[in-house]
Amino acid sequence: MTTQPARPERSGPETASVMDVSPFKPSLVKAVFRDVTSMQVSRSAAWAAASVTRTVLTEIIDGARRAAAEEARKKLIPGDLLTAIDRNVELEVGNNWYDHSPTFQGLTGVLYDAEGVIVPSRKRSRSRKPSAVVGAHRFEAGVKKLLRSQGATAVPAMVRDLDGIASVFLTDLARDAAMVVREGGVERFGTVTLVMPGEPSSPFHKDSLRSLSTRRVDRRTIGRDDILAATTIQLFGGNLRQRALTEAREATQNTSAG
Repeated sequence: MTTQPARPERSGPETASVMDVSPFKPSLVKAVFRDVTSMQVSRSAAWAAASVTRTVLTEIIDGARRAAAEEARKKLIPGDLLTAIDRNVELEVGNNWYDHSPTFQGLTGVLYDAEGVIVPSRKRSRSRKPSAVVGAHRFEAGVKKLLRSQGATAVPAMVRDLDGIASVFLTDLARDAAMVVREGGVERFGTVTLVMPGEPSSPFHKDSLRSLSTRRVDRRTIGRDDILAATTIQLFGGNLRQRALTEAREATQNTSAG
């Protein structure tokens, strides 16, 4: 994989470049995809999905680190996660985890029935087939490795939330990639460009989107471009999406294009 210099705001004695770290192994990625689809997953697709997930988690950790630094803390707590998401809407991913985690209770709203009685929160699924929530523990080692690469430590509850978000995000990415394969492209989804206040517009390049619009390979195998197309569905059209796409391309430049 190609090494990129770390961005200035992430300087620190233990901070490594995002591209130096590969915390989510292709074997783990393929295991998640198997929970979602019976389609084959190419080697480059697995690397691309791992890269996109790493980019998203890195941005969340970076935002949490800044929130902790403002309170002169080095160890990340769930409150830092909430602050990071509140400050950057692009980081609001893996939403299905929010109903499961105590960190997000009260933020997703309390539900009432027709008689005004509070509806109890959903219990964990006991389905035999692993869900993104049940399988979240698979990401613990990768999350801890990513934290170390960013010179950060986190309390167990924070690690658990990062586990869950990574699992749900990657599962959603797998579902969208499979849908792209089945439907032959992403033309019907269009694109959304998110511009944060005070930032210059940086739309997703039309030529890049056009290249992902139509599939030219078989509909039995998920390829790298299917992952990139799914990324455009999962992430807003802001800086995070563009960075995730760029880093995924660089992470797969030495693998087959399939």
